[in-house]
Amino acid sequence: MSNLFTRRLALVASDAHRSLLDQGRRGIERETLRVDMQGRLAVDPHPAALGSALTNPQITTDYSESLLEFITPAEHDIATALDDLDRIHRFTNARLEHELLWSQSMPCILPDEADIPIAWYGTSHIGMIKHVYRRGLALRYGKAMQCIAGLHYNYSLSEDLWRVLKKDANSTADDKTFQSESYIALIRNFHRYSWLLMYLFGASPALSTHFLRGRQHELETLSDDTLYLPYATSLRMSDLGYQNDAQAGLMQPYNDLESYMRSLSRAVRQPYPAYEAIGTQRDGEWIQLNTNLLQIENEYYATIRPKRVINSGERPVEALCARGVQYIEVRCMDIDPFEPLGISLETSRFLDAFLLFCALDESPFTDEASHREKTENFASTVKQGRRPGLHLQRDGAPIALQAWGLELLEKIQAVANVLDATSKDQQHARALATQKDKLLHPELTPSARVLAELQTTDQSFEQFGLRQSIAHAQYFRARPLSTEENAYFNTLAQDSIAQQAEMERTQNGDFDAFVLAYSTRTPQQLCD
Repeated sequence: MSNLFTRRLALVASDAHRSLLDQGRRGIERETLRVDMQGRLAVDPHPAALGSALTNPQITTDYSESLLEFITPAEHDIATALDDLDRIHRFTNARLEHELLWSQSMPCILPDEADIPIAWYGTSHIGMIKHVYRRGLALRYGKAMQCIAGLHYNYSLSEDLWRVLKKDANSTADDKTFQSESYIALIRNFHRYSWLLMYLFGASPALSTHFLRGRQHELETLSDDTLYLPYATSLRMSDLGYQNDAQAGLMQPYNDLESYMRSLSRAVRQPYPAYEAIGTQRDGEWIQLNTNLLQIENEYYATIRPKRVINSGERPVEALCARGVQYIEVRCMDIDPFEPLGISLETSRFLDAFLLFCALDESPFTDEASHREKTENFASTVKQGRRPGLHLQRDGAPIALQAWGLELLEKIQAVANVLDATSKDQQHARALATQKDKLLHPELTPSARVLAELQTTDQSFEQFGLRQSIAHAQYFRARPLSTEENAYFNTLAQDSIAQQAEMERTQNGDFDAFVLAYSTRTPQQLCD
């Protein structure tokens, strides 16, 4: 272990500072498709009983009207956030008539592209911006790819803890700068080691033959309607999922927040010939926000992002420029089809230990060679992570995935011990033990368990997904919310509808001018 890691860990574990570990925040954003009782995409509008997708802070939509997104409040303990997520699921399941929540990351049976409904947020300028942006995504990447679901894990350390680490580093930077650059250092380490998360938690080794819609692939046939790779962990995170050729090489290795912003600035200002050929309007209607490589910063498909809570109408980069990095958003986690919430408390405890390790450990700057190495390690793991004897590259030399993973878990164990001493239990240590078992026994990983289910039950991917979706719906519906809990979510829904209506009633100005003004506010201008 590095001297820096050992010193920092001892510092945060001390009686004077250990309580600060309880003051960070955790939150979850879980995406899930609405499907009918046969496992086909539900194409009806977002249910009114769930409120306005534009303004409800906990129940919204992502790409499609059919793709729900559940957002928990930011909590000090991830167990509390999971309780929040459980209540959102129970409320939603109780209000879905003859519909289910899809249990997988890879989509259910999808209709023709034209029949996949793009999310609608009303006629306010902000609502229309969100809708037009999604129209652009459909043109650029196709609607099927946008129906892939994931789980985002939001993580922060308390600002007081960052100040302790700043004092230890004898840094002369202001608090905002030190905290932002420390989160970027966390992100560098995350990129080094995120292949481990794909091995341990990847849960999409198979998909429906219908999903590819004639695309070229190298998948093997498991059954007439199911394709797979025998050692894959997460096809969702492979070049068959959230990938795009236009974005290849977009984000150069970055070692500070300014470099990150500079790369995004170029992408949202750089015209892209294929998108220029499409144009921004057709028959007088907006079909994409602009013809640049990215319409907005969020179009960049990152496995992790530096984030800051934004104000209404504010672009993410505006918030980062003005107030610095507040938390990080882990975006590579698959939906666990064996867990009704899509993630377990044990997995969450491990993520907390893993991310704290990334924050405290030495984080060397990234260059082209190390950037390429990290990218290739991630790609190898999502497609063949369970292949016996698989080797990755570490500092230019081969190392067995299993051996490297066990080394990392030994380091993370020290973090888990500190977290358990803080909470006075052994939950983090138990989570580490479970992950060690997966490294020693690949058949215990979620990806291997999915394939085992498909092979032993002789079910297709779609049949397995429907079976799990029905089981999860029964789990939630068997535990109805209390009167007070129902009233809380009903009030959120009703208030959100009223808020959207008020936004539309008081809307001023021309939408064309609004789009142009929004699109020309570049990161470079905003950070000056």
